[in-house]
Amino acid sequence: MGSNGAVADTNYRENKTIETHDQYLQEGVRHLCERGLTRVPTKYILPKEERPNSAMGGETTILKLPVIDFTRLQDSSSRSQTLNSLAKACEEFGIFQLINHGIKDEVISTMTDVSKRFFDLPFEERSKYMSNDIASPARYGTSFNQNNDAVFCWRDFLKLSCNPLSDSVPFWPSSPVDLRETVVNYSKSTNFLYLMMMEAVLESLGLMKTTKSSSTEKIDTKTSSLEEFEDGSQLIVVNCYPACPEPELTLGMPPHSDYGILTLLLQDQVEGLQIQHQGKWVTVEPLPNSFIVNVGDHLEIFSNGRYKSVLHRVVVNSSKSRISVASLHSLPFDAVVRPSPKLVDEANPTRYRDTDFANFLEYIASCDHQTKSKSFLESRKLTD
Repeated sequence: MGSNGAVADTNYRENKTIETHDQYLQEGVRHLCERGLTRVPTKYILPKEERPNSAMGGETTILKLPVIDFTRLQDSSSRSQTLNSLAKACEEFGIFQLINHGIKDEVISTMTDVSKRFFDLPFEERSKYMSNDIASPARYGTSFNQNNDAVFCWRDFLKLSCNPLSDSVPFWPSSPVDLRETVVNYSKSTNFLYLMMMEAVLESLGLMKTTKSSSTEKIDTKTSSLEEFEDGSQLIVVNCYPACPEPELTLGMPPHSDYGILTLLLQDQVEGLQIQHQGKWVTVEPLPNSFIVNVGDHLEIFSNGRYKSVLHRVVVNSSKSRISVASLHSLPFDAVVRPSPKLVDEANPTRYRDTDFANFLEYIASCDHQTKSKSFLESRKLTD
């Protein structure tokens, strides 16, 4: 770095008149990195007790998640056993790897490619979509809850609403030129996969049964129980975690659980996702050609606590940028989420109060990210 870059870096680190909340909202971490930072600005430095235990590349515990083979869910001879494995994964981990999911390689590779190319656009082009309006159908931003965060996270994002696609797509970025078409294809593919997984989840909870048609080998699981999950909300979140000069001081995302029913996460092969398992933070090993599937807070509420949403965070590293694409699925935004009546009885009383997306938005608007628990879900609990 030349002398001018060194001066700029010192300003970001030490000059409190330059390090303003508004400036970071306007620029984001990717743009700061493009300006040649060699140290983490003060705005991104976590208190010591909230920092990751070690930088990536240091000593970490690698966890192999439970693996669910989607093709075995479609085979009547192996479905029951696979449903048992699914239930165990949701109860004990709240997260699993999904393989042989049926989404074409081209759909996945083009989605990953266009995501990288979006963040490679000049800042002037990306910044057109910066907004503090969390209801915007296309929003480029930074950190976690950028309106309230006392300390910012080492992450920029592009959030694209998919409800409904016909209304949302015209507001999406027009660059790269193939972004809209690519995300539409990806959205449709992941939403179909989500509904197929919800069939399995409902059956594993004992809320619906599969029947084998006499004229075909396919499994027919269409019942009225699935209807409330159809035409639900879907949000595509593309995350960019630039290489960080001091990764031990910050996080890509703070500890949190996802608000919805299920999240389908597409990762590149750079490690970064960590979950809290048995009281410790462990790194999830990326598995090629798979999705990470998270149980969200809404599914924990719907299952009356039987399935647990997973507390997770993202660490960053000093050598490689990381891209991930999260497809978050839940009920329609105006729907009420409550424990299924079939899962409530005298021995298992209602454990959560009714909630909806408005409750969630109200909650996140009133707090910052500094938490070590599933804070929104905790606010909905009726019992310990």
